[in-house]
Amino acid sequence: MSAPQYEVYAIKYAHHDRRAAENFIGGDPHDGPMPLDYFVWLLRGTDGKNAREIVVDTGFSAAMAARRGREHLRCPTEGLRLLGIDSKQIKDVVITHLHYDHVGNFDLFPAATLHLQDLEMRYATGRHMAQPVFRGAYEVEDVVGMVRRVYAGRVRFHDGDAEIAPGVSLHLIGGHTMGLQVVRVATRRGWLVLASDASHFYANMEQERPFPIVYSVADMVEGYARLRALADSPGHIVPGHDPRVLERYPAPSKALEGIVARLD
Repeated sequence: MSAPQYEVYAIKYAHHDRRAAENFIGGDPHDGPMPLDYFVWLLRGTDGKNAREIVVDTGFSAAMAARRGREHLRCPTEGLRLLGIDSKQIKDVVITHLHYDHVGNFDLFPAATLHLQDLEMRYATGRHMAQPVFRGAYEVEDVVGMVRRVYAGRVRFHDGDAEIAPGVSLHLIGGHTMGLQVVRVATRRGWLVLASDASHFYANMEQERPFPIVYSVADMVEGYARLRALADSPGHIVPGHDPRVLERYPAPSKALEGIVARLD
């Protein structure tokens, strides 16, 4: 592989107990506990001379967790600090989509350019947000704050697929939202795909059973095939909220078990 190879980390910052029936359109005949974990991700590599660090998504705050009934474990920036990363120094942040659990805290990355799909800003500021079914997972202050970052020249928009650094590319999937994007990363074990909410759980994509928060079911189901095409194998796809990520992948140290998984 000629591209630079990155270390990739999933950092857990929150948790939500829920039932399997809540995680699939049409419910689940074998309903039982199926909780959500909340992650941000870190890509760490080098361009041959200089270190390069890219953060994927920024999570939500303790106040938002209390408002939405989630268990907040740590600020995502605290999780990054456990890996030696200062959020104030990060230059690039990928926002996979503008739902509250993926874009809150973006103000804690003041030096960053935020990478966002054109279609996601259009969706979050357009006619669909007049409907509760579509706006429920958005927070208006997050969206307004993102508009302010646009006016400050700190958002880089992408119209579909784009490479943002050697070995790191963004790919428009849609489905869950109009402008959801996933991240493809070159690693020592091959091409890894951070699926974000293109598949909340392994089961969504493996069983082709969509998650119920959705803009387009058709795009979501087609997205599962796109994930497989982008990754070197199904085992190279990392879902956005599955607690099993921390079981399938090792922690970088014993002290970080249950908090950080190294995915590469």
